[in-house]
Amino acid sequence: MPAQSTRNALTIDVEDYFQVSAFAPYIPRSEWPTRECRVERNVDRILAMLDEHGTRATFFTLGWIAERYPGMVRRIAAAGHEIASHGYGHERVSDQTPDSFYADIQAAKRVLEDLAACEVRGYRAPSFSIGEQNLWAFDCLERAGYRYSSSIYPIRHDHYGMPDAPRHAHRIGQLVEIPPTTLRFFNRNWPASGGGYFRLLPYSLSRWMIRHVNDVDRLPAVFYFHPWEIDVEQPRIAGINAKTRFRHYLNIERMEPRLHRLLADFSWGRMDDLFLGKA
Repeated sequence: MPAQSTRNALTIDVEDYFQVSAFAPYIPRSEWPTRECRVERNVDRILAMLDEHGTRATFFTLGWIAERYPGMVRRIAAAGHEIASHGYGHERVSDQTPDSFYADIQAAKRVLEDLAACEVRGYRAPSFSIGEQNLWAFDCLERAGYRYSSSIYPIRHDHYGMPDAPRHAHRIGQLVEIPPTTLRFFNRNWPASGGGYFRLLPYSLSRWMIRHVNDVDRLPAVFYFHPWEIDVEQPRIAGINAKTRFRHYLNIERMEPRLHRLLADFSWGRMDDLFLGKA
């Protein structure tokens, strides 16, 4: 039984290892179809893990992946999880025009809804790439029929972040923006929501941060990870710089056991169940 009664949002960004933004300088998009895909087997392992713990989650899924693995998308939906959009081609919003971004999120929504036979209401930008310079993206999301986003990370980071943005769910027009969880200490927001930080930090510290949000802020946390983060046998990308290598491969062998602890220590649910209609 989880130690806490607050339900938190568990989210998975469904992309493969070669689609990570930090690998873009090393792996041209034209090579994607030739790369070994491992996302389906990793998602199936995640589905088994969630079933073991009686947990439901939100899967922010790339349209590019969904078209190639339609059975995987249907299995996610059939297991009671939320299918949400990660865009079609994992292009950062900051690298797109409003027209190209609108086409991307429309295409992803259409593919996912056709496969899952349900409405796709949520969107997460690749690499949390919505910030002060491209808030026009919310108009596009609203026009495309999305109801919420989880795309602004209120931290300072070399690749993304909008540190002055609200830390908790809030409205932008008709959409609800639900940021990944942060803690406020020493006049700065600190990441407390998964990804590479969850692999870097001791598990006890990650657990304390989530409990702090639940008990002090009295709000649900939003946690995220990627299927490739549990894949110790994924191909190693040659020629990448030391910083990228550290961020991508650090403690991957510890990730799955830590996720099992996380699922046992807290109560988890889908983004739409926790947030829609509450902000």
